[in-house]
Amino acid sequence: MSRLFPDEFVSSIYKINYRRLKDGGIKNLIFDIDNTLVAYNEKHAPEELINHFEKLKKMGFKICLVSNNNYKRVTLFNEKLKLDNVYSAMKPLKLGIKRAMRYLDAENHNTCMIGDQVFTDVLVGSRCGLHTILVKAVIEKDEFSVKFKRGSERLVLRRYSEYRRGLKQE
Repeated sequence: MSRLFPDEFVSSIYKINYRRLKDGGIKNLIFDIDNTLVAYNEKHAPEELINHFEKLKKMGFKICLVSNNNYKRVTLFNEKLKLDNVYSAMKPLKLGIKRAMRYLDAENHNTCMIGDQVFTDVLVGSRCGLHTILVKAVIEKDEFSVKFKRGSERLVLRRYSEYRRGLKQE
């Protein structure tokens, strides 16, 4: 069960303390796209996101997008960002993350996986030994294939909250 617990849980990618990550040795950021960065039906990266990634690059981070979505979706979304990317990643299998880490010349101890799903993003990040950050989904509406997982995710997050409360009491 602990592999399903993220190292951090924040409301959005814009609320992550990137300075703390950097100071803790994180150099590489792997982002999921759909419902992590934008709603799953947004075709292009908004200006706010483009500026955010430029800021992260200036801080010294290397960034890669990793999505279970297809080539067309990821390529179109990445047109303005021009980031390394992995499409059809098959998360929670490790293959896509391992490919992203090769692109970034990354190691597990200096890489962070950021996504909105426990059973794909957090699980694969944990399985690969990465720091994991779960963000709230950008929109409540999900693709049909994701809707079923969200109920189970709520149970995991309830256990995660209990676990975190227990740590604070010690």
